[in-house]
Amino acid sequence: MNKTVLMGRLTRDPEVRYSQNEKSTAVARFTLAVDRRFKRDNEPTADFIGCVAFGKTGEFIEKYCHQGTKLCVEGRIQTGSYTNKDGNKVYTTDVVVESAEFAESKAASSKSETSDSDSKEETTSDSKNETESESESFMDVTDSDIGELFA
Repeated sequence: MNKTVLMGRLTRDPEVRYSQNEKSTAVARFTLAVDRRFKRDNEPTADFIGCVAFGKTGEFIEKYCHQGTKLCVEGRIQTGSYTNKDGNKVYTTDVVVESAEFAESKAASSKSETSDSDSKEETTSDSKNETESESESFMDVTDSDIGELFA
């Protein structure tokens, strides 16, 4: 069985191209920084894992994801090789993403990008208020509300 589940942050904006065949298909390439469970010398470490997503999944990533977005992806590991222009054989390993979903809310994502210490204090109190209001209105979400989240 070849199945991989990863959670991490995009290291940069995804690179998206479209195939040149009859049905143009999105091909999104990106790298996820995935934290390791254990620290080395009390410093956090991460693995930088190359990923590729095709079709609708690639379009989703192109439209909604950018550097720093925290994603949970599911897919399979695929290896390959090619000969570069210098005649050297290059081996590749990528995760072919079959599904992707956000691993944090849009509000949490935008707040985690703020590095000002004053705003961190405000974020803590704002998060409590947002959590309380989100839990109160959780059952009242409609399809149109979801559409507005992605607008």
